[in-house]
Amino acid sequence: MKVRIDWTYKSPKNKVVQFLSEELEASEALLVAQDLERTGRTKRLQFADRHNSNWSIKELKNYVKEVETEPHDVTAYYDGGFDLQSKRAGLGCAIYFKQNGKEYRLRKNALIDEIASNNEAEYAALSMAVQELELLGVHHLPVRFVGDSRTLVNQMSGEWAVPEQTLASWADRIDQRLEKIGVHPEYEFVPRKENAEADRLATQALGEIVIESLIDLNADN
Repeated sequence: MKVRIDWTYKSPKNKVVQFLSEELEASEALLVAQDLERTGRTKRLQFADRHNSNWSIKELKNYVKEVETEPHDVTAYYDGGFDLQSKRAGLGCAIYFKQNGKEYRLRKNALIDEIASNNEAEYAALSMAVQELELLGVHHLPVRFVGDSRTLVNQMSGEWAVPEQTLASWADRIDQRLEKIGVHPEYEFVPRKENAEADRLATQALGEIVIESLIDLNADN
């Protein structure tokens, strides 16, 4: 989680000045805040997150300590492939996260029937990624969702309307699940070549090659 430091400074002549920092990772913000407190000129100090919630130093310390043992710093890549003839979709997701000082990668794909379009396949892939986050125990954190469908990214981020009822239903279900687990989505569009891992998983699913793995990325280091 990123926060801003909201610091009120009091000079020796009782002049009060308020400062608001740039965004910092919570753990880094705590270190800076401790330095500010050591000046002895702190009248008030708190933190503000992206959702306009305020945190005290004690609350942020507890949050950082708790998060370290749970999945955090999560990025989820997703992609959907569609076969027009069979009306089947291959779904792929690759989720990177940290936990207990280690870095992990989860890869998952699936083959589903009765899909009407490539756009619907993309929504189904995103939905699968969100479901995997819930199974991992990811909650009350910002998560980057990275995909190569500009349509989905703009629709899910609220920049574009979702005129098709089928896609709107997918979007509603995804939003409801994200709200349930307290995940704050940050949708990011990338060119297909930068989403190659999820694209490959989706293609493998269409070829009926099942992939499901969770590996420790530090294991060989």
